[in-house]
Amino acid sequence: MVVGGTLAATVAAGWLSSHDAVFLWALGQVVLAAALVEWFVVLHECGHDTLFRTHALHRPAGYVAGFFAVIPFECWRRIHARHHRWTGWQDLDPTTVSLTPRPRSRFERWAVNVCWKWWIPLFSTVYRVDNFWNMPRLMQLFRSDRRARRNFITNAVAQTATYVAVVLLVGPMPVARTVGVALVLALMAEDVLLLSQHTHVPMGLSQGRVVEPYRALAQEPFTRSLRLPPWLSRICLHFDAHELHHMYPFVPGYRLNEVPYAAANEVSWREWVPAARAIPGDVFLFQNRNESGFDV
Repeated sequence: MVVGGTLAATVAAGWLSSHDAVFLWALGQVVLAAALVEWFVVLHECGHDTLFRTHALHRPAGYVAGFFAVIPFECWRRIHARHHRWTGWQDLDPTTVSLTPRPRSRFERWAVNVCWKWWIPLFSTVYRVDNFWNMPRLMQLFRSDRRARRNFITNAVAQTATYVAVVLLVGPMPVARTVGVALVLALMAEDVLLLSQHTHVPMGLSQGRVVEPYRALAQEPFTRSLRLPPWLSRICLHFDAHELHHMYPFVPGYRLNEVPYAAANEVSWREWVPAARAIPGDVFLFQNRNESGFDV
């Protein structure tokens, strides 16, 4: 139902976006943006093998979701697994290591501040490029796993070739008109979702020491849950219940609401978004609430 519904919404959005009427085109872009975010949610579930009862269905569905989410599934699956293993250790988690304390240039701080203030989706873009498309980094992270390295390259090359083929067959301008605004809107929404989960939250630093990963049930202090409206949370398979997801990563997202536990760090999106946006981007990204004094 989830995959079929998301695919149907994507096709409908493409049809609407092909119209010359501005209203129909704009409606198509909004629907497509929502579908692209949902494809990211599907990718997440497939990476955990929690969307289907049948294990074999996760890989093909993950490839499709990865195509629309602009993230190679094989790269996502391995990086996300390492993220769950090392949550709480900022310099060991591959998705948070770039935020560890270090000297920052004036330009870097300026760019972060401008993008954060004006909703320019820098962060979800860098998240994709650095974690899932950066082949030298992936080769280094998984240097002892030849099979994973081969799968990364194969998936990334095949997905890139598919994008190129679509542009050549349809044409650059029609593709940009059909997808461009929707992709920007989706990345803007994902900026909020992704940065709400672990950013500005105190974490440990291994600093080269041999440390033990935190058990799943002990990862709650290092996560935040952005409470969405109930209807939207259901559509997103409770992707907003991030603390519960880290504590029970084997539970399908669409059943997380059945876990009888009140998350300690849950906050309404109505409160969190304006509070977080009021903080300068470089403070929000590169510090935590103990250092900045901003309790968001």
